[in-house]
Amino acid sequence: MFALTKGRYTARLAETTGDVALAQALRHRSFLARRGLAAGQGYDADAFDAQCQHVLVEERPSGRLVCCYRLMCFGADQSLATSYAAQVYGLSGLDGFVGAKLELGRFCLDPDWHDPDILRLAWGAMAQIVDAGQVSLLFGCSSFEGAEWQPHAKALALLRGHLAPNAWMPVQKAPEVFGFTEALRDTPFDLRDALQSLPPLLRTYLAMAGWVSDHAVIDRQLDTLHVFTAVEIEKIPPARARALRAIFE
Repeated sequence: MFALTKGRYTARLAETTGDVALAQALRHRSFLARRGLAAGQGYDADAFDAQCQHVLVEERPSGRLVCCYRLMCFGADQSLATSYAAQVYGLSGLDGFVGAKLELGRFCLDPDWHDPDILRLAWGAMAQIVDAGQVSLLFGCSSFEGAEWQPHAKALALLRGHLAPNAWMPVQKAPEVFGFTEALRDTPFDLRDALQSLPPLLRTYLAMAGWVSDHAVIDRQLDTLHVFTAVEIEKIPPARARALRAIFE
């Protein structure tokens, strides 16, 4: 069984339906309940849960779940058409990307916990899984809270400098999108302020030399705006890669 311990916390894979239910309940609290969005009767669940591995980060003294995310693995020759992201992004170009791919989704923290060691362990566990699976590409969707683009304009303008290579660029597929690459071409921004306004997951992706789609998808139901985000594992800066692996070495 996969498990990684650091300080007060342990990261492990969900083993039972009860484990998955705990993750779904935490996702509901993190994504929906704290923002006053009532859905799922206390659980954030969908059909993709059954196809994924679920990583749980727990505080060892109490056993409380404080962080979770899910992973869907794709072999080197497997299409990404069945991925969660492919519901709203055209990803056929990435089918030509060499090597195994891993979709990261539903990454969340307990809203009441703010210990940075939780994120360190969560990403350390991710690094171990990536290495074990010889993964070449990590991808997913990074969400901004609030479906209107205007409050996120400076952060989105910053993302214009982190666009996907043309060969891998996701194609527009969702019914409602915001093409920030063109719309915010002349929008000024302060780099420090723009970085701070990025969602933490997206900020981490960029620190690993990640790239994004040239448009954002508007999700009215969840009141979010999100961009497709990916990291080519071999392009992660060496210092960052060493820091991630140091968690489990």
